[in-house]
Formats: sequence, C-alpha cells, structure tokens
Amino acid sequence: MGGVRLRGFGWRHAGRRAWAVRGLDLHVEAGERVLLLGPSGAGKSTLLAALAGLLPADSGEQEGTVEVDGVEPRQAREQVGIVFQDPETQLVMARCGDDVAFGLENRGVPAGEIWPRVDEAMRRVGFPYHRDRPTAALSGGEQQRLALAGALALRPRLLLLDEPTANLDPAGAALVRRAITGALDADTTMILVEHRVAEALPLVDRVVVLEPGGGVRADGTPEAVFATHGDALAAEGVWVPGRTMPPRRAAAPAGDLLLAADRVGLPPRLAATDVRVRAGEALAVLGPNGAGKSTLALLLGGLLRPGTGRVAATGELAGRDAGTPPHRWRAPALARRIGSVFQDPEHQFVTGTVFDELALGPRRTGQPEAAVRATVDGLLDRLRLAALARANPYTLSGGEARRLSVATALATAPRLLVCDEPTFGQDRRTWRELVDLLAELREAGHGVVAVTHDTDFVDALADRTVTLDRP
Repeated sequence: MGGVRLRGFGWRHAGRRAWAVRGLDLHVEAGERVLLLGPSGAGKSTLLAALAGLLPADSGEQEGTVEVDGVEPRQAREQVGIVFQDPETQLVMARCGDDVAFGLENRGVPAGEIWPRVDEAMRRVGFPYHRDRPTAALSGGEQQRLALAGALALRPRLLLLDEPTANLDPAGAALVRRAITGALDADTTMILVEHRVAEALPLVDRVVVLEPGGGVRADGTPEAVFATHGDALAAEGVWVPGRTMPPRRAAAPAGDLLLAADRVGLPPRLAATDVRVRAGEALAVLGPNGAGKSTLALLLGGLLRPGTGRVAATGELAGRDAGTPPHRWRAPALARRIGSVFQDPEHQFVTGTVFDELALGPRRTGQPEAAVRATVDGLLDRLRLAALARANPYTLSGGEARRLSVATALATAPRLLVCDEPTFGQDRRTWRELVDLLAELREAGHGVVAVTHDTDFVDALADRTVTLDRP
C-alpha cells in the first residue's frame, strides 16, 4: 500500500503557457522515503497535489497518468495525508483539537478512538498547547505543527509533506523531524519536499531531482545523487549539503536612527520589547515560534497599533510626520517609507497579475508610467519572475509567491523594509538573489528588518540580531 506510479505525467495550470511539470516518469515503491528536489518552480508542489487528488480537471490540463496503489488518486484519498506549503490553508476549525479531529470524523473513525489519536498526534509534533487553543491564535510555525498533527492522526499509507519545517524554529523543526520518523510504519510511503536538505537526509533513502523543463534530472540514493550531480545541481539552484554561501557583510557602519520601538507590545501575542533600527543596517529578529516575531514585524511596519509602548520614526524616515506614529500615517506615505513583507505572501496580493501586483505601489505613489514599467521589469528579471508577468499571483508556487511579495515591497524603494521569513521556499539561486537584493538595499542606506528562522540567511546578511522569548 502507498505505492506511486507516474507515466508521462504533465500538468499545466489554467491560463498558463508553461507546464508546471511535464514528461514525468516515476515509480515509488510502498515504504520508500523520497526527498523531492528541484529549483523553485520545477513543479514539486504540483506533483504532490496531483498525488493527493487535488488537481480538479477544470483547473488545468493533464498529460499522462498518475496512480496511487494502482488507482487514480481521487479514489485513494483515504490512504493519503498531505501537509501543504502554507499550513493555514488546511486549518478549518476554531479549536486546535477539533482541527486535528476533523479528518478522523470525516473518515468515520469510531468516536472512542478519535481523541486518543488527536492527543497522540499533537504530542508527537511537540504542539505546545492544549486542544482547546484557538487556531486563530497560532503563529505560522505553530500552524505548521498542527497541520502535520492532522495528517499524522489519519495514519496514512502515503504521506506527502511540502516543506513541513519551513516556518519552524530549529527546536521545533527537530521535533517535527522526530515526529515524522516515529509516526511512520515500515510500509508507509513518504514523499518530502524540503529545502533544509542536510537536515532532511536522515528521513529518506532516495532522492529524486525534477528537471524544470520536464522529467527527472537525477534519481538514486542521497550519496550517489550528490556525488555525481552535486556541483551541477548547486549551480542550477538545488540546495546541496556542504556547499556554503559567501556572506554579504556591510561595507560601512550603520547610519542614523530610523525607527525606535520602546516597550512596544501587544498582549498576549508580544511582550514589551525594545528595538532600534538604523539606516544601512540589516537587523534579524530571532526567537521560538509563538514569541511574537510576526506581531513585532507588523508593529514596526505601521500595520498594527501597539497595545503597550510606542513606535516612533525619526525625521530621517518620517519627514514632516516625525511626530506621528507610523500606524497613523496615510497609506501612500507609509508605502514610500516602510515596506512590509508578510509571513503569508497571499495576504498582500490584491491584483490579478504579477505585473500589476508589482506596479501597484509605484502607481499609488504617483510615479510616471514609464518609471513604473522600468521598476517592474527590473524586479521581474532580477527575481526570475519575468515568465510569470501575466500569471495570477494566487497560482504561483510558494517560492515564487514569496519572491513576488518581497518584490512588491521593494517596488516603492522604501527607506525601511520589514520582512517576515523573506527566504521561505527559495532554491539556492533565488535565495542568493534575495540576499544580494537586501544587501544592495542596505548599502544604499536603507534599513532592513528580517524575522527569520533561516540561520544561513542570518550568517550571510545580518549585522545585528534581536532575540525574542515567549510572552
């Protein structure tokens, strides 16, 4: 049970010219543990959705065949568990325990078995709260752990994981990896998409690398794949263990103060915190899931009113609004001065195309159309989104959506950029592009604040760190 076979499989999303994945022949035996790799946009998430039976016929065009245990995936849904790249999309209930129980109830599991299985799954993933915790009160990383608990509670024969540790702190990521190891029976098949390749290798016995143009680039044991193809894969954007990235250190000391947060907080999400942000400086905000990092980012970005303390911008950032807190600035002024990148990229998309999404900010700030187009074209090329200029932002892969969200914030050239997990879902090549872009922004005298669990990103870019604790 749990075996997978694809023959000439291809899928093109409705309205797209390019195929998300094409010409894919792949056979995975029951009980195999496979790490699925490939550059951002190679079709990894699309492949997982196909195996889970989540690609409706009216949402695109399919070539070839897909089988799970010898049948079409929609007929095998009871045997499949999936954790999406964005965990929020699969949380459906108001309380955490009810959310984990939802799938069990839908599958008719006897009532007496449901809550013991819920509690066991929540314990295995290290979920830190009781089952009555509101799902709306969870951080992104906590949502990820809860979504994984919901999948594990079903005891699937085929487990599909799309970057299950992407938004987790290191301790939480280690808990989830241990949970995956302990929750799988000997004959459970697992297909894992993960950019933290080195940490994921103990979970798998096989590596499959997708070719962006279609088909499989490499397939074999981790040792064989990386020994034979490691250099080429790293050059093409795949995260290969042992290949380090050069740092981008600041060329000059930090400049004038831009923004000061004094005892700012929002109980119970964020305890009172002091932060200083300077021009020409990259500040990394660290801490465990649930410490309030995303809340702090929204407060610094002028998108939330503080519950305690205050956020004050200096004249260097605010100009004539220096005496007014950022959350009271008019929207065009805020967009020119402070750019924000949300943890969930889709929360900031408001138009129907990638091009229009990037053009929105410059147009709102009154730039001439020629300047708008030049800005947009430059960002599209730099972040490898040019081929998607006319695509709907909501149809992008997770990595593509993250690059677009960063680019929308950069489009108005704000003096201060506040990013929440800016490198989520990136391959090696696009990760480097993002780091270089932020480094260039810093060198031009802008301030950068990044909430992140990405230790490589911190090592490469951060001039200073602030670490939050749980409230």
